[in-house]
Amino acid sequence: MSAPRGLVLRVPKVGRKRRDAAGGGGAKAPAPGPIPAAPAAAPLEGTGKGWPRKVWLTPPEGTPIAFSIAPYGSRVGAQLIDLALPNMALGVLFLLVTLSEVFTWQTAATLFILLSFLARTPYYILSELLWNGATPGKRMVGIRVISADGRRLTPQRIVARNLLKEAEVFLPVGLVFAGASLSDGADALLALWMLGTVCVPLFNRRRRRLGDMIGGTIVVNRPDAALRPDLAVKGPDKGAWPGAPKPPGFVFDPAQLSIYGRRELQALERILRNPPQNDQQRAEVLRVARTIEGKIGYPEPVTEPRAWAFLTDFYAAQREHLESRRLFGEDRADKFHGRGQDGGGG
Repeated sequence: MSAPRGLVLRVPKVGRKRRDAAGGGGAKAPAPGPIPAAPAAAPLEGTGKGWPRKVWLTPPEGTPIAFSIAPYGSRVGAQLIDLALPNMALGVLFLLVTLSEVFTWQTAATLFILLSFLARTPYYILSELLWNGATPGKRMVGIRVISADGRRLTPQRIVARNLLKEAEVFLPVGLVFAGASLSDGADALLALWMLGTVCVPLFNRRRRRLGDMIGGTIVVNRPDAALRPDLAVKGPDKGAWPGAPKPPGFVFDPAQLSIYGRRELQALERILRNPPQNDQQRAEVLRVARTIEGKIGYPEPVTEPRAWAFLTDFYAAQREHLESRRLFGEDRADKFHGRGQDGGGG
């Protein structure tokens, strides 16, 4: 019976191996090894009950990044600072107006509330736009606003979260302090609304208020920028295996430093970022050191205890040489600089 046209019959590889083994014509197929377990996915939320609580966000680049959720106390402190800064200037203006008796006290108070609203909303929006999600108060306490989906914090999100802040906080507080005459039912609804808006961030894991939910934002602790140590700056303990005597450093002349280029320097940096932990890795470091030694024609043979010192000294000298040559307009990409790719190897 032939297969229908267009249909390809595939014999499983396992069946073919069994057939070969039964025929005795080929070598016995090795038994399959254990299947490695799949790596665990990064959690979307931190599971710890303490602070700082973590949240994992995936930006468009695809690498998950962990942020610490800003605690409620830091947000309240930032809010108080942001309320004090613009209202201080308005308070001085209100004092001058009342003392000059140009307006009555009631008119001056109404003017103060109106100007406070007109200055407050642009203050929050412009600050977060200019300082990448941070007002002066947030900068002082070390927190900032980010997008909840890991993407760029857009102006639309900033405007949405700050406009809703008026309805959440400032409008109810303004009605209370203005002494507005409301019915008993309206007073109860206003008190319930104020209590609810205060409690909303306390009862969700990301500490988001209503404006954050509508705008799609989260308030997090501002991450500290941590730079990796410069490999060209040698510390007091660098240069040899642990416990080995500290010998004098290696010195390289310009001719030896003109062999390699930027690409080889980057490869050497990747090696130096991971110090050897066992004999096999130390042997690999020694092999790389002797390869460089032979290529540049270094007169002194490199021994195993000094292989790491040789590589670190060569990296620092090579980097300084390439940077100095670049100041004069020469950018050496790799060891084939100035000749064709078939001009030599090593």
